[in-house]
Amino acid sequence: MKGINGCHQPYFVCSHEDVVTVDVYAAKDLLNSAAYTYLDVRSVEEFNKSHADNAHNVPYMFITEAGRVKNPDFVGQVSALFNSEDNLVVACNSGGRSLKASVDLIDSGFKHIVNVGGGYSAWVDAGFAGNKPAEELKTACKFRP
Repeated sequence: MKGINGCHQPYFVCSHEDVVTVDVYAAKDLLNSAAYTYLDVRSVEEFNKSHADNAHNVPYMFITEAGRVKNPDFVGQVSALFNSEDNLVVACNSGGRSLKASVDLIDSGFKHIVNVGGGYSAWVDAGFAGNKPAEELKTACKFRP
């Protein structure tokens, strides 16, 4: 049986192609419906700079002196906050980490995962983050200035 993400849980491993990705406008509609919760997978530092209202932060990767390192407890930390039937909108800065995080969550049994294409940067660009200038809210990365 296929879930929202097209995977045959728990029998097959999902890939990036199996993840439902929506733009920020569709994500905002899902969040406004109160049926979905915003899961921000950026680093704590990025999250503390600015984040969507009512977002929960569980970093998918940590920033270390050696660069970014995957959070080995990511799925466990998300599972401590949410159950596998919860509806989650997953976002990072530009969409790369959240796509990988979405795959990991689906593979671990989460059934209602939606990735935000363009991430929090697109959220800010759409004007959903308030009145501050974008440069005060966004974090630059190699994919988005």
